[in-house]
Amino acid sequence: MNKSTSASSLGPGGLDLTQAFFRPISCSSPPSPTKRHTKISIIGAGNVGMAIAQTILTQDLADELVLVDAIPNKLRGEMLDLQHAAAFLPRTKILASVDYAVTVGSDLCIVTAGARQNPGESRLNLLQRNVVLFRSIIPPLVHFSPDTILLIVSNPVDVLTYVAWKLSGFPSNRVLGSGTNLDSSRFRFLIADHLDVNAQDVQAYIVGEHGDSSVALWSSISVGGVPVLSFLEKQQIAYEKETLANIHKAVVNCADEVISLKGYTSWAIGYSAANLARSILRDQRKVHPVSVLANGFYGIGDGDVFLSLPAQLGRSGVLGVTNVHLTDEEAQKLRDSANAILEVQSQLDLGI
Repeated sequence: MNKSTSASSLGPGGLDLTQAFFRPISCSSPPSPTKRHTKISIIGAGNVGMAIAQTILTQDLADELVLVDAIPNKLRGEMLDLQHAAAFLPRTKILASVDYAVTVGSDLCIVTAGARQNPGESRLNLLQRNVVLFRSIIPPLVHFSPDTILLIVSNPVDVLTYVAWKLSGFPSNRVLGSGTNLDSSRFRFLIADHLDVNAQDVQAYIVGEHGDSSVALWSSISVGGVPVLSFLEKQQIAYEKETLANIHKAVVNCADEVISLKGYTSWAIGYSAANLARSILRDQRKVHPVSVLANGFYGIGDGDVFLSLPAQLGRSGVLGVTNVHLTDEEAQKLRDSANAILEVQSQLDLGI
């Protein structure tokens, strides 16, 4: 598929009009060799991929944005649709191709592509088909951008982040999954809604699997710097554990509700992924609950497993995992979550 070309060659015989339109000033020097160009590639131009692309563009996170997908006509249409908004957006070069060569030199590669479940298909068979798909995605990304950071959004995100890590051969700090970053945002929203405060004033994490075995860290929740559960205990304010469990259950079921109403989720994960991209590429060193290699943390030992832990992100990817205090119950639930993921991984054929 041909990518959109520059309109600077509109003159007679393909004359580059930029040479005639702008005259260089005297005593000027060539551009600095220092790299200030930021390139992000998004693999998968479906609803999630395009929501991420749109959010990245409006937040001015990249100088160059690349879209890669297997359906050329839709891909070109999405590219043109974004390019036509150029007058309303920060200046960003937008390219699209079915050829992974277009991703060369990417600082960050965001993978959203994934196979859809067929009627009656088991989750394991679907996952194995996604492994096959990743075998055609990860190696070319590594080939064209050997220094890139891989951010996996495709589901099941924890297992597929592990697959991407194994296929890439990258150090673990340069492969991460979106994990429970969005779950934690939903968690913060629900708590904020209960207390009638701004969600940005709520510090709360969902960790573990992005799925049914996720763990809500109630013991470390704070609002405006005030630890919630210890405050309630000191004030002798009674609360029901069932109420807390119902809030966590609502978080787990949030995506299903959105899908049942509109057919898919897109905007929230778009903002979530762009939020992670900002922290990485701008070296913000912010803490996000993302899927990372969890061996050695909180008693998680046997087998390589990726799951979400509060991690500091920066220009080299995952800088470290925050030493959040967990209760014994929370730590055990986290280990159970790791075992659930490992059980699924043990049934996969990575073909490597």
